[in-house]
Amino acid sequence: MTISPEDFRARVVDCGEYPSEAEAEHAIRVVLALLGEHLVGTERAELADALPEAYAALLRDAGPAAGPLTAERFVRGVVGWIDGATEATAPWDIGAVLGTLADLAPGELVDRVVEQLPDGYDLLFGHPVPAWAGAPVVARNSSVPRPVSSTGPAPGRR
Repeated sequence: MTISPEDFRARVVDCGEYPSEAEAEHAIRVVLALLGEHLVGTERAELADALPEAYAALLRDAGPAAGPLTAERFVRGVVGWIDGATEATAPWDIGAVLGTLADLAPGELVDRVVEQLPDGYDLLFGHPVPAWAGAPVVARNSSVPRPVSSTGPAPGRR
């Protein structure tokens, strides 16, 4: 069972501390459509199943990308589609959307999705991958933060 589009959007509003639902809605659509271009196979379909249908279609219906996109280039891609976003604030938008999605999807599915993508996406999903098996979880790229609502918006965000 998935949540309603309104509930998903409300969670993204809360996580990203957006001043309006419209701003959160735009971030959701940009991030999911761009992610959908870079996922293939059953992981793409299963991740879409964790979303309300209105957003699931963004993952399922995205055309394939010309090539893999590093996490850094993914951030830059989001900057290009969200007015006022910068490379410092786009991870906030991405983290609000993908963190909310990761909270809804089974953890093993998120792990499989992250394994399919280039290094750095683990942080965008809010699921840092250990450097080696059995190691404590250490972020591989600390320049890509996941939003934490108790600390306020990202610097320069609003």
